[in-house]
Amino acid sequence: MHKDLKLILGAPQVVTEAMQMAFVDTEGTSTPLEASFEFNPTDPYAVSILFHGEPVPVRWTFARDLLVEGFYEPTGDGDVHVWPCLSSTGNAVVILELNSPSGEVLIQVSSRPISAFIQRMLASVPQGAEADLVDFDSELAELFRS
Repeated sequence: MHKDLKLILGAPQVVTEAMQMAFVDTEGTSTPLEASFEFNPTDPYAVSILFHGEPVPVRWTFARDLLVEGFYEPTGDGDVHVWPCLSSTGNAVVILELNSPSGEVLIQVSSRPISAFIQRMLASVPQGAEADLVDFDSELAELFRS
C-alpha cells in the first residue's frame, strides 16, 4: 500500500453489515433471510454476501462496483445483476439476482442498510484506491509459481 493512502485511510478495516433480506419466488412471495454483507480490504475489488442458513452458510462474492452502481441503476452481466426497485409496499429496495449452474435466486433488501454498508465500505477504501491495496507484482509471481 502506498504510504500516502495509508495516512489518508489509516489501516483499512473489514466492513460487515448484518441485514434482513428476502428471497422472492416466481410468484412474488418473499421469504425472510438472515444475511451479512462483508467487504475485506485484502480483496478490495470484491464484496461478499454470507447467507446464514441450513444446512451450511453460503457465501457469494462479486465485484463491489456492481453493488455500488446497482444501488442507483441496473447493472451486471453474467452471474450477478443488481438494480434499485420498489417493494410491493412501495419501499425502496435493492434487488440482487444471483445465477449459478444449479439455478437462480432473487434477493430483495431494504435500501437503507445497503446504503449504510456502501458508505462504510467506501470510507474504508474509496473508489479508485483499490489498486493501492494490491501488490500486483506479488500476485502475478504467485500465479506463475502455481
